[in-house]
Amino acid sequence: MRAVLVALLALVLGPGAQAAWLGRLDPKQLLGSWYIVAVASGERGFAVEKATKNIEGVVVTLTPENHLKVLSSRHRLERCHLGVVELLRQNSAWVFQNPALGVLQYRVLGTNFRDFAVVFSQLEQQDEAFSTVELYSRTQRASPEAMSRFTRWSQGLGFLAQQQAQLQADVSTVAPGGPRPP
Repeated sequence: MRAVLVALLALVLGPGAQAAWLGRLDPKQLLGSWYIVAVASGERGFAVEKATKNIEGVVVTLTPENHLKVLSSRHRLERCHLGVVELLRQNSAWVFQNPALGVLQYRVLGTNFRDFAVVFSQLEQQDEAFSTVELYSRTQRASPEAMSRFTRWSQGLGFLAQQQAQLQADVSTVAPGGPRPP
């Protein structure tokens, strides 16, 4: 499955497509508060647990060194978990990574620069490599255009319907303006 996903990603995001798309992306347009409202994931166990997944809050900032700093808030075992990941810019356009933290690749696949972004991540956790596609939205309810773009990218990258989920609202974790502190 992993080889198929990598092959599909190479076809969809071939060298020409990468340069054309990422050349237009200004990472400053990704900054600010977002909600993750839908996810497609190849993570083991995701299909079984997807019905219990809640909307997550994310705040993206850019450091003076052009690193992306991603603060995330997610509900875990009856409490809110805050996480911070600093992603380093790769030599290739606006692609970020931090292999020491298990983030092998983080890139925006599509966005309207206003209210949604489709974000691809290639991750490695506990010796398991997998990919995710997340739908970032400025509101807890994504527009039909955003959902359509998310679905198109997810299916194009080989994610099956059982590997995709629209997340449920959880007001105890996500607050307007970003993640709520514990």
